[in-house]
Amino acid sequence: MTGTYLLVDAVFLAPCVIVQAVLWRRRPPGHARALVLATLGLILLTVVFDSLMIAGGLFTYAPERISGIRIGLAPVEDLAYPLAAALLGTALWNLRGPADRARRSPADPGSAARSSAGPRPEEPRR
Repeated sequence: MTGTYLLVDAVFLAPCVIVQAVLWRRRPPGHARALVLATLGLILLTVVFDSLMIAGGLFTYAPERISGIRIGLAPVEDLAYPLAAALLGTALWNLRGPADRARRSPADPGSAARSSAGPRPEEPRR
């Protein structure tokens, strides 16, 4: 069956796209840019390292199960996994909600350090 991996990818990616779409309204400013940059970075790393592993003979793909489209030596089907990681990872990050982000507001750069370090000791009075 030609394109078997594309069917597997579609089943795997569909829930990731749905979760990202449902949680899109919770995104912070700059989320779309971060999502694009993360996706491009993960895809670039996947293409490079999959190509190296395929060239090294670590694994192969049955030609009748892939579409035949390759980027480097990696079949295009391999790019579904970094795409899913970026979509699902950022969507779940946004699930934390605005209350969590407000505690680490950029207006107070020390707020994140204080919240993770516990209560601050009182300063001596002068």
